[in-house]
Amino acid sequence: MPVTDFNAYQKEAMKTRIYPAEDNLVYSALGLAGEAGELANKVKKIMRGDQNRDDLVAGIKGEMGDVLWYLAALAEDIGVDLADIAQENIEKIKSRQSRGEIRGAGDNR
Repeated sequence: MPVTDFNAYQKEAMKTRIYPAEDNLVYSALGLAGEAGELANKVKKIMRGDQNRDDLVAGIKGEMGDVLWYLAALAEDIGVDLADIAQENIEKIKSRQSRGEIRGAGDNR
């Protein structure tokens, strides 16, 4: 089944969840951190010129999918839709851009 929206992805992803319910939030957060680390390591290898770039890019794509899975799991853990998170983020970034605050640091800009 092709996934065409975040909520469909979240629903399908949660069908593959196998860890104990009492540990969902912690497990999801730790999984996200681990997968993000694996992704960063592959980017580092591209910067260093290790291995074949196409192979590393394919690996990065896979890690991005794993990051997305854990993001969907975290959204599920806190009772929100991944699509809502994506929409709110786009609105926040567009607002920052329109106010000339796209650069810089901090959540409240």
